[in-house]
Amino acid sequence: MSQRVLINPVTRIEGHAKISIFLDDDGKVSDAEFHVTEFRGFEKFCEGRPLAEMPGITPRICGICPVSHLLVSAKAGDAILAVNIPSAAEKLRRLMNLAQIIQSHALSFFHLSAPDFLLGWDTAPAQRNIFGLAAANPDVARAGIRLRQFGQEVIEILGGKKIHPAWCVPGGVRSPLTPEGRDAIRAWLPEACSTTHLALKIFKRMLQGRELETEVFGNFPSLFMGLVSPDGAWEHYGGKLRFKDSNGKIVADQLEPQKYFEYINEAVQNSSYLKSPYFKSLGIHGGMYRVGPLARLNVCDHIGVPQADVELKHFKSMRHGAVTSSFLYHYARLIEILAGVEFIERYMGDEELLSHDLRADADINNLRGIGVGEAPRGTLFHDYTVDRNGILKRVNLIIATGQNNLAMNQTVAQIARHYVKGPKIPEPMLNRIEHGIRCFDPCLSCSTHAIGQMPLHVQLIAPGGEVVGETTRG
Repeated sequence: MSQRVLINPVTRIEGHAKISIFLDDDGKVSDAEFHVTEFRGFEKFCEGRPLAEMPGITPRICGICPVSHLLVSAKAGDAILAVNIPSAAEKLRRLMNLAQIIQSHALSFFHLSAPDFLLGWDTAPAQRNIFGLAAANPDVARAGIRLRQFGQEVIEILGGKKIHPAWCVPGGVRSPLTPEGRDAIRAWLPEACSTTHLALKIFKRMLQGRELETEVFGNFPSLFMGLVSPDGAWEHYGGKLRFKDSNGKIVADQLEPQKYFEYINEAVQNSSYLKSPYFKSLGIHGGMYRVGPLARLNVCDHIGVPQADVELKHFKSMRHGAVTSSFLYHYARLIEILAGVEFIERYMGDEELLSHDLRADADINNLRGIGVGEAPRGTLFHDYTVDRNGILKRVNLIIATGQNNLAMNQTVAQIARHYVKGPKIPEPMLNRIEHGIRCFDPCLSCSTHAIGQMPLHVQLIAPGGEVVGETTRG
């Protein structure tokens, strides 16, 4: 009898979701689906708001990555005003985005994912969390908390608040870096660099005993998309779009981000509120692509800072062509943290960041503006249409988690097929399937993530709808 295993909710991710695992008559996995079960409607309730309010409204989409929405929203505003912002303003925006990448990646690695591969998949759920990690290895847990704090401190120094800073506006930013703020950031840098190298050492040592996870946790061919500079360098704020395939071949390069709709389609699935973008010319099956740190390191040729470039070379040597294992998203995050620390150190010697020439003033010059940047989880698009008074008539947001939706579905199916051999599924096996989603670090709502054991309700459902097996934890 065909059955369905329901993991609801998925734990240690940001937001609310569940996983369905479908078993055939022999108890083998036939398919799996990742469902986003919350609906928020941000695009719709932004309609009718003034353009100037959008950088203040859209960061409320997420309490973990508000800076990403702040910056990309302001970039969409720049396009509607048709201005080139001052050089100092762009550098300051870049500095804040680097801090955002550091704090978000540190949260993902140390708080949400490390309890699995440092404490062990079979550890009881009550201990398999940041508190259990702190008890087992307090120095590592504290270092992770401090690394995230570094990123948040940089955001606060620039924007006045760690979360939802009202600092970036269409046309530029509100205030410069102060000499005192620069000194505070410089004081953090040695510790941040040391912690990042510690995390890299821990993860690479752990990988030596995780060959199976590397092979089955979302290891499959796909496209990869991210921003790159004209010479192919890693980008996080500007640049153009590049697509590569799993062989490392460039499929499309230097595509204008503002014309994303020419290259990307958004499919809708009945089983989830999350849309499923794909590369238009290859269709929904051949056009599946991944975004985020794994994709950014696959599509770029180099990063541009020495220590991160050494790690990038090692990363790329792990596979012929692109690195296709989603388990290595964790490694890619650490490399990007290292790059962020190095770039921030470089910015501390730039006197232009203290400049007060920070705003370009203009009225509404275009009725449509598209802002694009790299959020920690991947490429983020804000697409606004306004009237002559700057009132929003249409808003379209394409977030990184949505762009990874097709790949997340394939990841949970691949893991389930390897581990699930019948209707009785022990909790550690379910956790491995959940971890396939944690590799992508999905960000599903605006609420900050709750720490602790979340309840898990698993049902086996026959084709007729009757529940033939049931278990609950929490």
